[in-house]
Amino acid sequence: MASVILFPAIDLKEGRCVRLVQGDMALATVFNDDPAAQAADFEAQGFEWLHLVDLDGAFAGRPVNAQAVEAILGRVSLPVQLGGGIRDMRTVEGWLASGIRRVIIGTAAVRDPDFVREAARRFPGQIAVGIDARDGRVAVEGWARLSEMSAEDLGRKFEDVGVAALVYTDIARDGILTGLNIEATLALAKAVSIPVIASGGLASIDDVRRMLEPDCAVLEGAISGRALYDGRLDAAEALKLILAARGRTPNA
Repeated sequence: MASVILFPAIDLKEGRCVRLVQGDMALATVFNDDPAAQAADFEAQGFEWLHLVDLDGAFAGRPVNAQAVEAILGRVSLPVQLGGGIRDMRTVEGWLASGIRRVIIGTAAVRDPDFVREAARRFPGQIAVGIDARDGRVAVEGWARLSEMSAEDLGRKFEDVGVAALVYTDIARDGILTGLNIEATLALAKAVSIPVIASGGLASIDDVRRMLEPDCAVLEGAISGRALYDGRLDAAEALKLILAARGRTPNA
């Protein structure tokens, strides 16, 4: 259970911390005008990682919220993983040089898998692949388009190339607090040897308990967004459960 990590999410739109519903930019709720302050709050609560998404970048195909990301990196010491608009090696190099611990490649993983393989070769342990699926098909370009590829088929393309993790998001559940799609996430995890992170729909402490059950030991962890922001998930309670599963207590 030592590998289970709860990643708090900061989604960036126009420099602010927002949450979307099923990836719809028109349904953005602003939770904090100061993403760096939000990041510092997550660090103070005891989280071990941060998960950032440049939403504008995902649609533009290039980094857009760099200023907000840099402010976050200057404010916290936590390792940070970042996705959104990472489509070429120059962008990968730039983010890693700025202090991002791990970059998440989504759209480009579908369209140019050789780019991911080369990035993983050059930056071992620092490249993750974002697999965002709707009705079993992988979505690209900020979830605006569906490809014909399944999540399992995409994941298998990156076996044995040094990819650090697969971030699997069930788009239909994202932002609507209906619970993680454990069945689909585990199906992906069983199809590959790469660690998988669950995303989309985490709603309550029950989802955290589910992540700590034996069959989920193959997963690296889960991402939580709206549930943390609106208080449905108590961070202290969730982190206490995770530490207890590791045989530790807070501050141990």
